[in-house]
Amino acid sequence: MRHRVGSFIRFPFLGSCVVPLAGVLALAGCGTLSPEKEEQIGHEAQREVRQSHQLMRDRIIVNYVRQMGGDLVAASEPTDFEIRFYVVEEEDINAFTLPGGAIYVTTGTILAAENAAQLAGVIAHEIGHVTERHFAENYRSNRNTGLAVNVVGLAAAVLTGSPLIANSANLASSVAAAAYTTSYGREAEREADRRAVEALVRAGYDPSQFIRFFEILQAEHSSAFYVPQFLRSHPVEVERMELAKSQILEMETPPGLRTDDGGKLEIIQRRVELVVGTDSDS
Repeated sequence: MRHRVGSFIRFPFLGSCVVPLAGVLALAGCGTLSPEKEEQIGHEAQREVRQSHQLMRDRIIVNYVRQMGGDLVAASEPTDFEIRFYVVEEEDINAFTLPGGAIYVTTGTILAAENAAQLAGVIAHEIGHVTERHFAENYRSNRNTGLAVNVVGLAAAVLTGSPLIANSANLASSVAAAAYTTSYGREAEREADRRAVEALVRAGYDPSQFIRFFEILQAEHSSAFYVPQFLRSHPVEVERMELAKSQILEMETPPGLRTDDGGKLEIIQRRVELVVGTDSDS
C-alpha cells in the first residue's frame, strides 16, 4: 500500500488552515503567553480545522487514538492543558498540535505505522510539544520581531503549500514567518523527542520503534526526485536520531517493552480502510 507523506507539523503550525489573526493581534503586546491566552488561540484554530479538514466520526477509530493518547498523557510530564485527540481523514502521513493542547493525527499515519509503538511514538512526540509549551516559547522568543502576530496562521500555509496562502493579506510576512519557524524548530523537536522516549517507556512501549518510524520514512524518500514536505519542514537529521538512541541506552530501559497491542492496531487499520478507503481505490 502506498502512502503519501506529509509533514509532522511543529508546535506553531496549524495544519493547512489559516487562523483568524484578530485574537492573536490582541496578544501582540504581551510579554508572555499565559495558558489561558494560548487556549483562546487554540479555540480559534480548532474552528478553522473543523472547516478545512474532514474529521473522523467513526467512534471506534477515534476512541482507539484517544485511549492510546490518554495512556501516553498519563505517562508524560504534567501540563496546564487538557490534551485532546482527533483523527483527520487524510492520506498524508501527518500529525500536528494546536495551541492549548489539541492533537490531530491523520488516517494516513495510522495506516503507515507498522506497529502500535510507532503510532504511540508519533503521538508522544506531539504531547511533548504541549507539555513543554513550545508554542508559548516560540511566541515569547519572537514577540519583538513582528513575526509573533503572523506565525500562528501564515507560516503553516507557506510550509504546507496550502492554496489558502493566496488569500493571505501579507505574503512577505508569511514567508518571513516560515523562514523563522524552520530555523527555530530543531531544539524543540529534539526536546519533544526526549519527552516522547520517556513517555513511551513509562507507558510500556518500545521507544526504539519511534526512531524506526522516522528512519523508514527518511529511507523511502531520501533518493526521490520530489522531497516530501515532511522532510523539508521537519528534517530527520542523523544527529537527532542518534541523540534519541543515546537517550534510550542511558535510560537502561526495562525488558518486556511492547511493540504491539494485541492486534488492536491491525483491526483499526482495516476499519480505516473500510471507512475512508485508500489511494488505491481511485
